[in-house]
Amino acid sequence: MRSSLSNQSFNSQESPSARPETQRESDRLKLLLDMTNTLISNLEPRDLIRAISTSIRQVMHCDVVGVWLPDAERRQLRQRVMDFPESKGFAREDLLQPVEGSFIGSAFKTGKAVIGTIADFTKVGRTEGIQSALALPLMSRNRTLGVLTLASRAENSFSPEDVDFLLRAAGQVAIAIENALAYREIAELKDKLAQEKLYLEEEIRSTSDFEGIIGQSSALRQALQLAETVATSDSTVLLLGETGTGKELVARAIHERSRRNARTFVELNCAAIPTGLLESELFGHERGAFTGAVTQKIGRLELADQGTLFLDEVGDIPLELQPKLLRVLQDGEFERLGSTRTKKVDIRLIAATNRELDRMIEEKQFRSDLYYRLNVFPIRLPPLRERPEDIPLLVRYFSQKYARRMQKRIESIPAAATRKLARWHWPGNVRELQNLVERAVILTRSSTLAITVPELANRGTNLVQARPRNFDEQDRIVRILKETKGRVGGPNGAAARLGLKRTTLLTRMKKLGIDPRKIS
Repeated sequence: MRSSLSNQSFNSQESPSARPETQRESDRLKLLLDMTNTLISNLEPRDLIRAISTSIRQVMHCDVVGVWLPDAERRQLRQRVMDFPESKGFAREDLLQPVEGSFIGSAFKTGKAVIGTIADFTKVGRTEGIQSALALPLMSRNRTLGVLTLASRAENSFSPEDVDFLLRAAGQVAIAIENALAYREIAELKDKLAQEKLYLEEEIRSTSDFEGIIGQSSALRQALQLAETVATSDSTVLLLGETGTGKELVARAIHERSRRNARTFVELNCAAIPTGLLESELFGHERGAFTGAVTQKIGRLELADQGTLFLDEVGDIPLELQPKLLRVLQDGEFERLGSTRTKKVDIRLIAATNRELDRMIEEKQFRSDLYYRLNVFPIRLPPLRERPEDIPLLVRYFSQKYARRMQKRIESIPAAATRKLARWHWPGNVRELQNLVERAVILTRSSTLAITVPELANRGTNLVQARPRNFDEQDRIVRILKETKGRVGGPNGAAARLGLKRTTLLTRMKKLGIDPRKIS
């Protein structure tokens, strides 16, 4: 019994020099255990890295711990997390360091620990009084994920034993980061699929009546042949035509005949969304990117990845957003609103507009470089007045469609009414005809479609010709020339008043048959 007690007494009296060493080993073992528990319990990358960094700083008795991760090209390292409670305010997260030629980049490139001297530190490090630092590669499965850095205001703070221990800790940090990034990627893909599913369900609801493009006219056949030709490629298509000519239907037909038809067709009408929300709708945003952004939003670009993005009314994209769209077309890269993380997408773009983009370029409302990227394969869709032979087919198609929906039976369409319809100039094109036939079906009480002449007469008296498209422009130029007494050039001339170059205005005047000498 005495022997046991004496032994117990002897063992409890460790030498003073042994106690700090024992305590240090205990703290380090506890750190490894805490890191393992943190790894298991936390899968949010930033929170995970921050918790681990704080633990390492406290156990190693250093001043700052940082975690650096590479950009997509692995050319720069960004400090994602920094634990530096005693900072003077000069150091901050999100600092960038090049991989080539930097102390931190050396550890990333070589996969080995690097001890830094005062000469290795940036201006920020010297301002903060850093005297010694250590950079450790974050390795997992023979791949460098990033760099763990420790720094101290004391000299020679890191011994070879510290380096050996921290390399083990860095291995756990690398595993934790890899798991967290994989979890985030899975969560983002799951969120993207969920949003894509909702988007597709909405698209199916809104386009469930799509049954094809109706018409046999040579003008329409020529446009459809071009669409058929370009469909199998991945080239950008620009659909030109007035409102209501069926640009969306042709875009869908191109997608259905392309190699991407198994993936999503995503549509965005650039004119239907307020300018302030268009960037978020197209590129997406991060939580907190702006007031009201309470959740992360995936943009239409990401939804269309591997599929087709249809930008309707592309001429309405604001000038400040056009460079971002150009970057997507050139490099397939963009950032969500409020994010610095570059994303890559593989999309086939189909754009459509009823505006004259070349004129918008002259008036500085549209970028020429974006126009050339969009205008790879232009297809002009003819207005309905240029394909009158298709009007009987369309009337029959729409009348049967709405008759089924309203549970009516329409067996005939008066020939006289059809002839009058063919003579109307249809400023609203197919959409106008569709609405007219729907109203006619509602009013029909027998098996004969009740399309009456007064219904057309209320819209105008000229059923033969449309007003020339350039009539308003001609009026405007003549009016300005009268105000300037026929003067075209000069600071007070018509060209300056119209915001055009003198040569541009002269070209248009020649085309419109305007002679300034005859204007008083």
